[in-house]
Amino acid sequence: MTVQTWTYILVGITFALYIGIAIWSRAGSTKEFYVAGGGVSPLANGMATAADWMSAASFISMAGIISFAGYDGSVYLMGWTGGYVLLALLLAPYLRKFGKFTVPDFIGDRYYSNSARMVAVFCALLVSFAYVAGQMRGVGLVFSRFLEVDINTGVVIGMVIVLFYAVLGGMKGITYTQVAQYCVLIFAFMVPAIFISIQMTGNPIPQLGMGSTVNDGSGMYLLDKLDGLSTALGFNEYTNGSKSTIDVFAITMALMVGTAGLPHVIVRFFTVKRVKDARKSAGLALLLIAILYTAAPAVAVFARTNMINTVSNREYADMPDWFTKWEKTKLIKFDDKNGDGKIQYVADKAKNELTVDNDIMVLANPEIANLPAWVIALVAAGALAAALSTAAGLLLVISASVSHDLIKKVFNPGISEKGELWAARGAATVAVVIAGYFGINPPGFVAAVVALAFGLAAASFFPAIVLGIFYKKMNKEGAITGMVVGISLMIFYILKFKFGVFDGGKGAVAGLTKDWWFGISPEGFGTIAMIVNFVVSIMVMQFTPSPPEKVQEIVEDIRIPSGVGEAVDH
Repeated sequence: MTVQTWTYILVGITFALYIGIAIWSRAGSTKEFYVAGGGVSPLANGMATAADWMSAASFISMAGIISFAGYDGSVYLMGWTGGYVLLALLLAPYLRKFGKFTVPDFIGDRYYSNSARMVAVFCALLVSFAYVAGQMRGVGLVFSRFLEVDINTGVVIGMVIVLFYAVLGGMKGITYTQVAQYCVLIFAFMVPAIFISIQMTGNPIPQLGMGSTVNDGSGMYLLDKLDGLSTALGFNEYTNGSKSTIDVFAITMALMVGTAGLPHVIVRFFTVKRVKDARKSAGLALLLIAILYTAAPAVAVFARTNMINTVSNREYADMPDWFTKWEKTKLIKFDDKNGDGKIQYVADKAKNELTVDNDIMVLANPEIANLPAWVIALVAAGALAAALSTAAGLLLVISASVSHDLIKKVFNPGISEKGELWAARGAATVAVVIAGYFGINPPGFVAAVVALAFGLAAASFFPAIVLGIFYKKMNKEGAITGMVVGISLMIFYILKFKFGVFDGGKGAVAGLTKDWWFGISPEGFGTIAMIVNFVVSIMVMQFTPSPPEKVQEIVEDIRIPSGVGEAVDH
């Protein structure tokens, strides 16, 4: 059977599974819609958290970035993994003990202010929409190549599927769907990685294969071979970095603290019965995430080596079928500048004739390696599972922020449970449409868009959450001012250096890298904005009234280890 036939079969089976689970686990109350009734087991929650966390950026784009950036791409690996450890150890148990539905709910109650709640809702919506744009682009990529439909049509199909199970099932439906999606995505990522590791090095474990000798009798290590191939084409050595130390530090830190402030990941810890279950599910999720994250650098090395060997200085007319099919998506382009009919793939931009989008490397890798059709199709199903699982979690954050934090808590406290449930579903529907628009008109490649979402989360939520848990004297005035200043600074920096808004649009083209403040890229500026948030919050707190005694007692209570077996609701 062809790749397309296999893709229709595997994607059809997985979509039917997701829809079936959504129907079986549909939400009947707001508690089921927001936090799955609060009764999810640690194992199921760990798998769902891992799927929620490993988005299209992890599945599709992370290995793609590492593949092209080499050592420099490792900042994404370090930042996202380290951030999850930070979240699991520092924040998750305390937030679970506080016992709220959403991050804006925590901030609104902890800072005894609807103004704080409103600012938090704005930040949650901004972060979630920036993040979901990357997921929808991932969905469109997969559909456009493997089902050979227009990228816009692919996004619409993805919208319909995620709308169905997110709106019908809420967090309950999403949780059990994400358990299935974790199984699909991890199988889909590891099977081709194992195949290619055996093919290139003879070692069935990709993580070890990356550091093994090449399976061609030369005795050369794979990474040494890739370094040689890269330098021969004028690129930096794959294993050497070119980013400045401060930018590497800033991006890693922004991704770490951004992770710890991501509302769609944090809400997962509200779905278990007890605080100790939140800790267990966090630990399990970390182990499950590590399977993919430790394999991603190996996949990047395999893909980069195979691609250079396949395309460099080769007759365009002799290129294999996968190349022409990816050309149709316009994510790989050949421009024969010297008219010799050969592909010149070199670092010199004036001479380079091949443009490759980062996001195709994981998806095209099995095709480049000439793996069986069913393996190629499996990767497509896995990429869709990764994108849809995270998109669903983000849509739930958006709908809960609107229906619970705005409508119920601010504008209409007397709304019935049924009315709130309908408001949540309506908000999710509108959010899907907006997310679809961003998927059709994306502001960048998947991981870049997602990295900006992390910067926004770092600049806004992380200081407010950390100070809210560990500093009982932090008051509403300090927290609100800090969040407003942090998020405003981050938005300004993104608009200036990512889109050139204040430079006549040239920033979007030229990057204006020489003008970056402190030499820090937009992806890493969340670190600076976060520090400013902390400083402003603490300074404003010094000159404004202390929080009420009741609030200080709550903060003391959520940090006390005694009675951690039960959640405390205030």
